[in-house]
Amino acid sequence: MELRDVLIRPIITEKTTILMEEGKYTFRVPLTANKVQIRQAVEKIFNVKVEKVATIRVLGKVKRMGRNQGKRSDYKKAIVTLKAGESIEFFEGV
Repeated sequence: MELRDVLIRPIITEKTTILMEEGKYTFRVPLTANKVQIRQAVEKIFNVKVEKVATIRVLGKVKRMGRNQGKRSDYKKAIVTLKAGESIEFFEGV
């Protein structure tokens, strides 16, 4: 898996913006990505030092539209903690 394919998109919500103040950034990643690949991708793409990576597998919800039932896709999110004094410029405008 190539480094650009590891980080699908950032997750920006109220909770994640509060975590950004603590130096923690949240990304949506493929289900097959592991912590080592996520660490390498963040360090190479954003030129920062990563202290810790936490991953969470989120199961998709079952949703109904009338009498039809479907399921949203499962996905994995990664919370990346940067070393003290580091920040990602991409998120500064949020």
